[in-house]
Amino acid sequence: MAGKTKSKRQKFGSPTMQFLYDRYIGDDPARIEEFEAELINAEIARKIYDLRTKAGLSQRDLAKRVGTSASAICRLEDADYEGHSLSMLKRIAEALDKRVEIRFVSTKRRLQPA
Repeated sequence: MAGKTKSKRQKFGSPTMQFLYDRYIGDDPARIEEFEAELINAEIARKIYDLRTKAGLSQRDLAKRVGTSASAICRLEDADYEGHSLSMLKRIAEALDKRVEIRFVSTKRRLQPA
């Protein structure tokens, strides 16, 4: 049909997750954007946690290596934290002998939940 746009709905393997997404996010562009931002925050937090624990470090140990406080590391590992900065991510990566990579991907590819 002319004038209709294809839905950009998230697809889940779980019927319950799909129901919740459809009910609370649906096709609302603002809610979709908020949802995707939250997925990004959760993914960053999980990656920091995974890198730290794989290195066998406590939050306090990583904080010493980065030059910050353990509470700052705790906040960065919180999925609700929205203040991730590239400079802090680079400091964490360097402390763990890693590097940060940034990629730009097609907007046609939708984020998948972790």
